[in-house]
Amino acid sequence: MIVRAARAAREQNVDLMATPELALMGYLPRDLLMNQGFVRRSSEKLAAIAKELKDGPPLLVGVATPNPGDVGRPLFNSAVLVQGGQVGQAFHKSLLPTYDVFDEDRYFEPYHGVQILEIAGTKLGISICEDVWNDRDFWERRRYHKDPIAELTQAGAQAILNLSASPFTVSKQQLRENMLGHMAQKYGVPVAIVNQVGANDDLIFDGRSGAYAPDGRIFARARGFEEDVLVADLGACTGTVAEDDFTPEAEIWNALVLGVRDYARKTRFRSVLLGLSGGIDSALTAAIAADAMGPENVLGVMMPSVYSSQGSVDDSVDLAKNLGIRTMLLPIGGIMQTYEGVLAEPFAGLKADVTEENIQSRIRGNLLMAVSNKFGSLLLTTGNKSEMSVGYCTLYGDMNGGLAVIADLPKMMVYRVSRWRNRRGPGIPESTLTKAPSAELRPNQTDQDSLPPYDVLDEILELHVEQCMSAEEIIARGYDEATVRRVLKLVRIAEFKRKQAAPVLKVTSRAFGTGWRMPIVRQE
Repeated sequence: MIVRAARAAREQNVDLMATPELALMGYLPRDLLMNQGFVRRSSEKLAAIAKELKDGPPLLVGVATPNPGDVGRPLFNSAVLVQGGQVGQAFHKSLLPTYDVFDEDRYFEPYHGVQILEIAGTKLGISICEDVWNDRDFWERRRYHKDPIAELTQAGAQAILNLSASPFTVSKQQLRENMLGHMAQKYGVPVAIVNQVGANDDLIFDGRSGAYAPDGRIFARARGFEEDVLVADLGACTGTVAEDDFTPEAEIWNALVLGVRDYARKTRFRSVLLGLSGGIDSALTAAIAADAMGPENVLGVMMPSVYSSQGSVDDSVDLAKNLGIRTMLLPIGGIMQTYEGVLAEPFAGLKADVTEENIQSRIRGNLLMAVSNKFGSLLLTTGNKSEMSVGYCTLYGDMNGGLAVIADLPKMMVYRVSRWRNRRGPGIPESTLTKAPSAELRPNQTDQDSLPPYDVLDEILELHVEQCMSAEEIIARGYDEATVRRVLKLVRIAEFKRKQAAPVLKVTSRAFGTGWRMPIVRQE
């Protein structure tokens, strides 16, 4: 990909080319960075790229490089210049994030000093990702004591280039553009950023590389959520600004489609499957999968029980027809009767409760895993963030799967994205969007039998999970005390389930994934 993009760029008579942060390895390689063979092979591949591009303009490649000192971490997070067939000067990252999904201090040594590359008569200050996220005039509270961009401009940098791997979250691009535009205006120099695109595990990267003029305006922006080569003239402040849609629903849709597609491709799955219940969550997951993989590569498995309404079955069939995906029908009524017979003696005299409900979910989970194993398809889970938060999901049941597609989407956002999707053409049946949510594990069951209304629940969860507010702080905002304390208790006691969940595609500021580091055992 690097060589292909570089060849395309050099045809446009560029002076310098740059990849995103750690582009040669993918962000973040995590403990692969502890593997000396992995680091060595990356160095060998970098040398091969240099030889292959020996006749082109210089290229900055994001890659980890060894720290030659005998103190500190063994690696630098670097931008390495290749030119004339040779691997040349390396520029290192100064600020190493250790919050949310980041853990760079585990692997890298921070660099102290000013790094300027003279190219085409311009002193270009080289920075890497986090180095631009510490402007004292933009942030109310800074994470670091030093500001690499201030140091670069003080040393005479006439423009700033930033190699970045900035993970996607909803509305982050607008924040990023405001921040970089402010920085360019503050220092009176052009600022260019080249950002990673694609998905690695739970992290999604939206691309949207860009360049900002000394007056703060953006004058170049690459396409979002797809590979692109952006050419910008930092002297004349000219370039092409790709059209974009910054509405939350559009961003989330594009991010999740990319997340599913890349996860399947990079783990070598060509097809996916999921359980179709007739509910909104599985419907949205199926629609995302169809867009990501192609409808012919998606299988929806319908597993009705005696409690499944005919409407839910019909909705599943209509959804599959609208999306063009394949279906499989596996009724579980007979299997439920077998379980009841086996457990009749040990459960004698005891009332039916959540145990029997969970058995249904686990029957379905086993069937889905069997189909996944037999056909080599990736099983997608369909639970949303609201359910994951309060534990309304079943271990070894509906939590079975290799990727949790919408587990960072609150329930109300699931509806918003679904309606946005339907504006593009036939998709999710209207009856699915309007009926009361239900797991259909007992007669006439609805989610609101045991949960607050989803709009209230989602607001409480957003304050607690994403803004880290305590019960007292949330109650002070006017929410019912009993409801708040019950919801937060449910969040707390469901932690053991989340530890066993499939990777969650991250789209909000705090997802139940790499950046969620809550203990199971807590004294409160």
